Amino acid sequence: MMPYETQQEQVTIPVSEDGTQIDAYLVRPQQPGRYPAVIVGMELFGVNPHIRDIAARVARLGYVAIAPNFYHRSLPGGFLPFGAEGRDQGFEYLHQLRRTTVIADLRAVMAFLQSRQEVSGRTGILGFSMGGHIAYLAATQFDIAACACFYGGWITNTDIELGRPEPTITLTPGIAQHGGRLVYFAGALDHAVTREQRELLAGALEDAHVRHEMVLYPDAQHGFFCEQRETFHEASRDDAWQRVQALFAEELHEPGPA
Repeated sequence: MMPYETQQEQVTIPVSEDGTQIDAYLVRPQQPGRYPAVIVGMELFGVNPHIRDIAARVARLGYVAIAPNFYHRSLPGGFLPFGAEGRDQGFEYLHQLRRTTVIADLRAVMAFLQSRQEVSGRTGILGFSMGGHIAYLAATQFDIAACACFYGGWITNTDIELGRPEPTITLTPGIAQHGGRLVYFAGALDHAVTREQRELLAGALEDAHVRHEMVLYPDAQHGFFCEQRETFHEASRDDAWQRVQALFAEELHEPGPA
């Protein structure tokens, strides 16, 4: 199937809980019609060109893709550079994110998508590192049919506000309750997601009867999906992208008539 031609726009989404506005990057197929939606969860560096490129890739598959700026309260309309300085700034912004406000943001994004006439069917989410944590959290709270979680960190502990008051892993039964399917991607050489954490996640997903897969790449490090990072690993990225496409194709399209 040929890729869809797409068009993109910047949108703002009101958050009713605190009166703020989320700035978000929206990409959708140009061809008239109705398409499932996919939320793209940003890394520590924000909605940068890499995250926008992923949203565009998703849209070319025939989805309405949206990448919300979860830093909108502290860095509206901006993103951070790759490298040590951007990473340090990113951690400052990360520690300002609260679970309650991120859930409010996700609720607003879900409502926005449902209001769009070009959106139909189920919703998926795709997230990387910090965004992987947000994707996992979203799947516990909302009707997320498919969740692709790339090296989501801090899910098993309370080291960041997103993981408080109880670790996000304790919310795992919500994924099954919402009927979601989750695929967790990680590299065996990942410094941020240890073997113990992966085992805890696998056990929690199994105990909660979540439809899931744990995909481990033996030669990959944290951030292996991003071509602009030193840890990029092409073979792992390519295999993971094929798996993401299959996940969304299988879970996001409403079944046709018998």
